[in-house]
Amino acid sequence: MVDLDSEVPPLPPRYRFRDLLLGDQGWQSDDRVQVEFYMNENTFKERLKLFFIKNQRSSLRIRLFNFSLKLLSCFLYIIRVLLDDPTQALGCKELHRSCSNQNYTPGTIDWSPIIWVNRSLPLWGLQVSVALISLFETLLLSYLSYKGNIWEQILRIPFLLEIINAVPFIITIFWPVLRNLFIPVFLNCWLAKHALENMINDLHRAIQRTQSAMFNQVLILISTLLCLIFTCICGIQHLERAGNRLTLFDSLYFCIVTFSTVGFGDVTPKIWPSKLLVVIMICVALVVLPIQFEQLAYLWMERQKSGGNYSRHRAQTEKHVVLCVSSLKIDLLMDFLNEFYAHPRLQDYYVVILCPTEMDAQVRRVLQIPMWSQRVIYLQGSALKDQDLLRAKMDDAEACFILSSRCEVDRTAADHQTILRAWAVKDFAPNCPLYVQILKPENKFHIKFADHVVCEEEFKYAMLALNCICPATSTLITLLVHTSRGQTAPWEAFRQLTGTKQTLNRESQQSPEQWQKMYGRCSGNEVYHINLEESTFFAEYEGKSFTYASFHAHKKFGVCLIGVRKEDNKNILLNPGPRYIMSSTDICFYINITKEENSAFKKHEKHRKNHESKLSYHGASRLPVHSIIASMGTVAIDLQDTGCRTSRGPTLALPSEGGKEGRRPSIAPVLEVADSSSLQTCDLLSDQSEDETTPSDEEVSAGLEYAKGYPPYSPYIGSSPTFCHLLHEKVPFCCLRLDKGCQHNYYEDAKAYGFKNKLIIVAAETAGNGLYNFIVPLRAYYRPKKELNPIVLLLDNPPDMHFLDAICWFPMVYYMVGSIDNLDDLLRCGVTFAANMVVVDKESTMSAEEDYMADAKTIVNVQTLFRLFSSLSIITELTHPANMRFMQFRAKDCYSLALSKLEKKEREKGSNLAFMFRLPFAAGRVFSISMLDTLLYQSFVKDYMISITRLLLGLDTTPGSGFLCSMKITEEDLWIRTYARLYQKLCSSTGDIPIGVYRTESQKLTTSESREMASQSQISINVEEWEDTKDTKEQISYRSNHRNSTSSDQSDHPLLRRKSMQWARRLSRRVPRHSSKTAEKINQQRMNLYRRSERQELAELVKNRMKHLGLSPAGYDEMNDHQNTLSYILINPSPDTRLELNDIVYLIRPDPLAYVPNTAPSRKDSFCNTVGQDTREETQL
Repeated sequence: MVDLDSEVPPLPPRYRFRDLLLGDQGWQSDDRVQVEFYMNENTFKERLKLFFIKNQRSSLRIRLFNFSLKLLSCFLYIIRVLLDDPTQALGCKELHRSCSNQNYTPGTIDWSPIIWVNRSLPLWGLQVSVALISLFETLLLSYLSYKGNIWEQILRIPFLLEIINAVPFIITIFWPVLRNLFIPVFLNCWLAKHALENMINDLHRAIQRTQSAMFNQVLILISTLLCLIFTCICGIQHLERAGNRLTLFDSLYFCIVTFSTVGFGDVTPKIWPSKLLVVIMICVALVVLPIQFEQLAYLWMERQKSGGNYSRHRAQTEKHVVLCVSSLKIDLLMDFLNEFYAHPRLQDYYVVILCPTEMDAQVRRVLQIPMWSQRVIYLQGSALKDQDLLRAKMDDAEACFILSSRCEVDRTAADHQTILRAWAVKDFAPNCPLYVQILKPENKFHIKFADHVVCEEEFKYAMLALNCICPATSTLITLLVHTSRGQTAPWEAFRQLTGTKQTLNRESQQSPEQWQKMYGRCSGNEVYHINLEESTFFAEYEGKSFTYASFHAHKKFGVCLIGVRKEDNKNILLNPGPRYIMSSTDICFYINITKEENSAFKKHEKHRKNHESKLSYHGASRLPVHSIIASMGTVAIDLQDTGCRTSRGPTLALPSEGGKEGRRPSIAPVLEVADSSSLQTCDLLSDQSEDETTPSDEEVSAGLEYAKGYPPYSPYIGSSPTFCHLLHEKVPFCCLRLDKGCQHNYYEDAKAYGFKNKLIIVAAETAGNGLYNFIVPLRAYYRPKKELNPIVLLLDNPPDMHFLDAICWFPMVYYMVGSIDNLDDLLRCGVTFAANMVVVDKESTMSAEEDYMADAKTIVNVQTLFRLFSSLSIITELTHPANMRFMQFRAKDCYSLALSKLEKKEREKGSNLAFMFRLPFAAGRVFSISMLDTLLYQSFVKDYMISITRLLLGLDTTPGSGFLCSMKITEEDLWIRTYARLYQKLCSSTGDIPIGVYRTESQKLTTSESREMASQSQISINVEEWEDTKDTKEQISYRSNHRNSTSSDQSDHPLLRRKSMQWARRLSRRVPRHSSKTAEKINQQRMNLYRRSERQELAELVKNRMKHLGLSPAGYDEMNDHQNTLSYILINPSPDTRLELNDIVYLIRPDPLAYVPNTAPSRKDSFCNTVGQDTREETQL
């Protein structure tokens, strides 16, 4: 049997413990040879070079020793000067002369005090020792650094100075007569300066830190200045030994006075060598110092551009966040700073901006303001460089915000840069929280590791989609995510801006600017959170249903409870419904003017409240019962004592003419714990109460029976699955084209399809993956099937196949290649049958030479749409929010001009939303994605804001969480009267939670404004009706009557009458005289053109194009535009706010899948029960 041990070689010494102890003794007979590898040549010279030059640490020690020697030699020279007596200067014995009896005479110089000095033996011994060591070190370093040119080594200034200062001392060893010879040892200060520079360089190399050029330059400047002064002091003092015999202090005084250009003249050199030295030193200073100052100034300017460093000491003692951007614009900076520092607990934070580009001039001016200069630090650098991340102290930062450049033409490339920045920061500082903004949804999955991510196109398209079914959703979300101060527009200030008289509205008996007061007050509402057991608002509702807690909290405190989150669950539930029981560990999310921690509660006495309860209602202008005083500090809320009221609430009598026989006179109470009988029918939603589970014969014949399920195909990775209305079979791609027929259908325009509901048209440049998020919220399972609007995508470029594969499963979704610039394309896509037109900002126009001109094309196109189709609701996306003042622009509208002045005043006051009173923004007709940048900023303090916003927009669907919808107040619903009763009605019947009201009012214009609008060819209904009733046969009499009526109407306006008379005289002077027949013909043509208004011209143009395209002009709507109406949002209004006709109430409706009734609902049941049964049957199938 073979011995295995003989075949296995023994272990090497490093693997055996015995060999580790005994060493290599057992391996002496081994044939193997140990080989040592060296990185450098293993010669004596190379080893010396490694020790003295190459090795950073040893070289640093050598240079530190050399620097100490030079300082010691200078110190010994000063000691020699202090101990020296010029009268006892001795040379050799042959040259010995006494100087005690000699007097100085002009023109004669005694050179012996200059050549000879008195040097004691111990001092001489020390100086000789220092000289020997210095000379030996200098020769050794010259030998080690020799590279073939010996003259280069010899003629170096440090080598020459070393020879001058060291060789004479060595000569005195062998020739003692020269022991008292003067040697300029003070020149060693320049060698000390040279050693200090080398030492600093080696120090940076040894500790492996970034060398600061600014620090080195300052060090060089200071050392140069000290060397010049020290050289001048020592030189003047020594030369004046033969003159004034100055001390070191006198020489110092003289040099400082001379170099500072003061020149008192009390101390001056007497002999010409001293004067020559002063001249030389001044010339050297005039040459050397300006060069040093110039280099220092250049480095200072470069440092100002790059921003320097954020100190490590400050990073460890103070808190800071880092903002990484590709290019910093002034709007982006101010939005970030205003929103970030709006929170009180962030006032002590520093903001470090890391940007690769040079600071903009506007940004530089802003950062010089004392309010920002002490808290904002700009660093020019790249997030991909660890060196720049170290400068920003990223590893010590509280958070890092990475923003994309949305103005780039190639948005995909901008996302790639953002992704790399996020990866670099995560690699450098893994524990730093990341807040990332991304543009394209398909790139979102690359940064899933980030703590908070906002995808611009996801939020944008979902918000624009909800704007079509819930008006002004974009304004609602924008106001909720901004830190507003609840700003109001005082009537007196606005009256001065408009120049109008204070008149009362006949319908509401209030001033036209009352809407600004209500809108501004309600805009201060935000979303806050608090633990239920720690809350005064909600602690008493532990163990009760969610709807009960929401209703009574709003009734008692004026706060709106919208959602909860369990302690052991990260998912937020918006309005989980009456089945949800509140727990003490729940986190409550509520809407209020301020958070509970900043509120003070005052409970009034019962007799005072009884007196207040007896007060009658004085119309809509009456102040709310709950007095809410909004400020940045504390909010005082007056509470009502609800103990004296019955559990069923107030009993309201029905209006005498508005009520129905079947309507109950009172509203059912909201039960503490809901059961199956607590969800009663809701007459407010009767339009949605029909049973959708049983399709009609028309739907079956038309193939409109839809299924419910998850879309089988998503265009990008990372989209949240949403339960939607889907087709049983996907539509062929050819059938998705709206304007072209195929073998499956022959329709070529929108009217041929015969849609029952009006269209929703989306005008975009390309069919990006983000457009998928526009379709999903409009086809969500909780939308009634009969209310689904057809969606038409008007695209400049044909869509990709993968996008068509994603949308072909959704019902009534079509696309068409065209542009809003072309009227024919608009007519083919069915703009005359559309309810909403969404104009998406084009990527190709987002970048322009002048930033704010990026929206020029979009604004002009929308203005054309507004003039051609006045009844169309147009929702526009802009790049810059400041350009919304041009939407539906009317140059001579006094009301809009007054709002413009009001916006300027709000901006001067530092408002975060200076444009909030603009009519297009208040009505939700304009939106800019930059307004949602604050959503990312707010998530630093409120980490739940992104989740809540995604739930509201339908981007995420959490089981048991509700969704945002709306309902319209009709005449049959006005019996409810107040917002509090509506809150109770919804909570007790369907479990809905109202969060706000969208109100539309008529805008009353003065006579002068209407005249100005008529003068610029705007439509005036009264003028058209008056023209239609006049007799057109007698032109001359008609003209005179018209002039008389006009003059009578203008009698109250002298300015207008004066202008019209001037215009008539000027016209009469310019028009030449003709014959009577010619004049009558010209007058008839003029009156025909006058009667033809601009609206008629536009209507005729549209009808002619429709006839040319073969479309029937019957569908063209010539309704009047909405120029005389204004709309605005009231977020969480006070409980006693009066409901008005056509008010649209924003609701958070419970998840229909969370509650499935036990009994089969009738055809008159509420919408919640209907959708619940419908969903149950579909999911079972």
